[in-house]
Amino acid sequence: MRPAAALRPAAPSLSGADLGLYGTTVLVWGTSWIALKAQLGGVAPEVSLAWRFLLAAALMLAWVAWRGERMRYAAADHLRFALTGLFMFSGNFTLFYYGGATIPSGLLAVIFSLASVINLVLGALLLRQPIEGRVALGGCLGAAGIGLLFWPEIARAGAAPGVLAGLGLCAAGTLCFCLGNVVSTGIQRRGVPILAANAWGMVYGAGLLVAASFVRGHAFIVEPTWRYLGSLVYLATFASVIAFACYLTLLRRIGAARAGYATVLFPIVALGVSTAVEGYHWTPLAVLGAAAALAGNGLVLSRR
Repeated sequence: MRPAAALRPAAPSLSGADLGLYGTTVLVWGTSWIALKAQLGGVAPEVSLAWRFLLAAALMLAWVAWRGERMRYAAADHLRFALTGLFMFSGNFTLFYYGGATIPSGLLAVIFSLASVINLVLGALLLRQPIEGRVALGGCLGAAGIGLLFWPEIARAGAAPGVLAGLGLCAAGTLCFCLGNVVSTGIQRRGVPILAANAWGMVYGAGLLVAASFVRGHAFIVEPTWRYLGSLVYLATFASVIAFACYLTLLRRIGAARAGYATVLFPIVALGVSTAVEGYHWTPLAVLGAAAALAGNGLVLSRR
């Protein structure tokens, strides 16, 4: 048996557990955009993210202690934990916070949806995972569908000041997220339990965010409102602890290429919530884009 066999699905089709993990990840991260909006305001992005991952790290450490899992690892493992904290739990979020300030949310969603394709390429280059044509086609179809879904918003942005800079920051944030996927897969191949790896990654990520906040001279404050504090608890508990545990488990079970397609479905869930709460109106182009994204999802998750 090849060493990487344990990290690949035993069968081409997804099991019920896989679908449950996938659905939970999509639902939680798809609704987290509402909470993210509530974090924007008087608190610097690095500080808000530091509070989020300090709380998430504390919850993860308590979870690991309750399960009785070990937390002592070699220095080489801690280097990998630190890289996970940099790429997945601090760098990508910070870049998206600042990039999203100058570009429309629709364009941000399109860029992040490319994670499904970037995961595929990085997996082939760095992890020697074969590229499946069906998965590659599904990823491209999904990204194109998200582009159609948000095309009116993207077109209105035009050549507005700061758009190119924002695009660059969000592209870098997407690359950070995908590199974090690669590092996390390597950690799991070394036999480190997901919860312990997440806990250490969040500890390092929170530490990096605190250091960045000090360097930039940000004040460590919170907005004493139910809106800010409630969104902080939701993001730390559900969007960080639960969703990341589900997503990184998916990486082990079905691979980064297929798990990464969840990034294509987040915007559709967010628009579904907006339809119910804010009265979002679906145009024919938006319906076509959603259909294309869902068709791509079918290709990625279907049997060979």
